[in-house]
Amino acid sequence: MKEIRFFYVPNASTSVELPDDEASHALRVLRMESGDEMMLTDGNGYFYKAVVTDISKKRCFYRIEETIKQPRQWNAHLHLAMAPTKNMDRTEWFAEKATEIGFNELTFLNCRFSERRVIKSDRIEKILISAVKQSHKAEKPVLNEMTSFIDFIKNVSAEQKFICHCYSEPELGEKQLLRDVLNKGKSTIVMVGPEGDFSIDEVKAALDCGFKSVSLGESRLRTETAALVSVHLMNLFT
Repeated sequence: MKEIRFFYVPNASTSVELPDDEASHALRVLRMESGDEMMLTDGNGYFYKAVVTDISKKRCFYRIEETIKQPRQWNAHLHLAMAPTKNMDRTEWFAEKATEIGFNELTFLNCRFSERRVIKSDRIEKILISAVKQSHKAEKPVLNEMTSFIDFIKNVSAEQKFICHCYSEPELGEKQLLRDVLNKGKSTIVMVGPEGDFSIDEVKAALDCGFKSVSLGESRLRTETAALVSVHLMNLFT
């Protein structure tokens, strides 16, 4: 019995043909044939059980047999905002693993101490799609363009907003552990800074915009590790 393969088709419910890149993989790599079963995901919460109806050299057509809404495996909208790492391999690793765990939105921040101020969004998008298929998820995280720190904190909204940092200055308020302040069912944003941390002025600005200071524990974590821990905690406790 053949393993059922997963494909990302954003307009799966209204189309009858795989996108070019997915069709190429289905035909050239997987050698799929007419009659083979496959599972499509639209990235918006739905799976579509489908059957290959026709193929050509570069095109793969399908017929939907069943539409399945995947119950969300977490309870609220989860948004992670981070400063991308200097070595993009580490940011790409985070994007893949966080998608496997499950979250809704990813924003890259341009901060005072950012090590990287330009990202290749198309590359990250491909990694998110690949991770969605690999982990059999029906919901793909939304990827936002690089955003300045100030613009982000002034314009973003959520029921609970947190900023992770390593400072202990009294004027920045008491830092509680992120896991202890997350509330079930509330939309959540967590910000993670670059290797040099957010600046104190950035932390103060975030607090003025309604963010709360939080800690991820005693260990000093790399940016991508802190971001992944944050996603995992949000997934578990909201």
